[in-house]
Amino acid sequence: MGKEKFKIKRIDNLSARQVTFSKRRSGLFKKAHELAVLCDAQIALIIFSSTGKLSHFSSSSMKEILEKCDRKCSSFENYPLQLSIDRELVSNEKFPSLSKEAAEKSRLLRRLRGEELRRLSIDELQSLENSLHSGLTRIMEKKNEKIMNEIDKLRKKGVDLVEKNELLKRQVCNTTILLLFYVMETEAPASP
Repeated sequence: MGKEKFKIKRIDNLSARQVTFSKRRSGLFKKAHELAVLCDAQIALIIFSSTGKLSHFSSSSMKEILEKCDRKCSSFENYPLQLSIDRELVSNEKFPSLSKEAAEKSRLLRRLRGEELRRLSIDELQSLENSLHSGLTRIMEKKNEKIMNEIDKLRKKGVDLVEKNELLKRQVCNTTILLLFYVMETEAPASP
C-alpha cells in the first residue's frame, strides 16, 4: 500500500512549519545534488525562508552559475514567455491596483486565520468577529444540511433493509413449510 496523499496547504503551527521547511529544504538540496552528479548539470538553488533566512546550494560556483544565467537571458532576442508576461504586467496600468488588491486580500485572509491582529482597532476586531461569526453560521448550516441528508439516506437504507429482511423471513417460512410437506410425504406409510 502506497503513501496516503494529502492536500498541500500552508502549515498553521509555526514549529511544525519550521520543521517541515528544514526537512524539505534538505531533501530539495539532496535532489539538486543528485541531479548535478547524475547528469553533470550546473545547478543553483536559492531559498528564502518565511523568516527571511537565506539558504542556497550550487553544484559549482554560485557566482559563475548566476553570471551564466544573466548572459543567457540577455542574449535571447525575446525573453522566455514568463518574463515577457511579467514585463507586460508591470507596464500594465492595472498592475498597481491589482497588486494592492492582492496584498489586501492576503492581509484579510491572514486576519481571518487569526494572524496579524495586534494593529487592529476594536471596531476592526468587532467587524472581523462578525465576519467570522456569519461565515461560521453558514458553515454550520451547510454541515447540518449534509448531516440531515446523510440521516435521510441512512433512514431509507434502514427501511430497505427491513423490507428485505421481511421478504427473507417469508421465503424462509415458505421454504420451511415446503420442506415439512416433503418430509411428511416421504415418511408417510405406504398404502397397502
